[in-house]
Amino acid sequence: MASSGLSTSTFPVLVASLREHAPLVHCLTNSVVQEITANVLLAAGASPVMADSPLEVEEFASKADGILINSGTPTRDSLDAMRTAIATANASNKPWVLDPVGIGAARFRTEFLYSLLDSHPTAIRGNASEIRALAGEDVVGKGVDSLHDVPGAFNAAHLLAERTGGVVAVSGPVDLIVSPSRSSWLTSGSGLLQRVVGTGCALGGLTAAYLSIPGANAHSAVIAAHAHVGAAGQIAARKTMSPGSFRVAWLDALYEVCPDMVHDLVNVEDTQ
Repeated sequence: MASSGLSTSTFPVLVASLREHAPLVHCLTNSVVQEITANVLLAAGASPVMADSPLEVEEFASKADGILINSGTPTRDSLDAMRTAIATANASNKPWVLDPVGIGAARFRTEFLYSLLDSHPTAIRGNASEIRALAGEDVVGKGVDSLHDVPGAFNAAHLLAERTGGVVAVSGPVDLIVSPSRSSWLTSGSGLLQRVVGTGCALGGLTAAYLSIPGANAHSAVIAAHAHVGAAGQIAARKTMSPGSFRVAWLDALYEVCPDMVHDLVNVEDTQ
């Protein structure tokens, strides 16, 4: 259960609010995960739009409640579209989430991702290797997988939070969520989430959805997104231990889990 460091009403209120408001999330994400990201948003109670053409991205971004920027399969056109979407979000004070997929693996995307930090993402979400690389450390993951543990990214997450003023989430067996004045550790989920392509990228979209809830505290919203995903993972793992059937069970659980269950199935501890 949630510790005394976090209000026991936070998870139920935010999960219920997500479904009440059904925010529209504009996802500029990689081609591998578009389908699962859209399905996760729909199952959780939000609504996705996946348009990424520079010719129309400003119009879609202006209509969205939150925006996801995911660098998994970058092209020159998609990067131009991302810059436009970020400018649109900042101009209208809308939350946007940066998921620096594969940073450090190639200079082109790495330099692009570094350049986005001065645009002050509302939240950054990645694995430990990605967060450390985004903070300027000389590290690289195995493809899109992390070769580093979450506690080892603690200092990098704090550095990024201080630089951007946003919330930084490091995903792993235990998630770390850091903002300039608060740090939280969240335990939930299942190891099978790492055996299904796109679960982390979809979490980025869901994080943007939770951040767009009117009046939501940004740190608590990021926790709620991770808690929703993790609780659903625990429920799905009770039904199957194989990745294919887990994927289906997880999507079902994202839809079926009630706010109180999300609270009961996770543990959150604040360290500040």
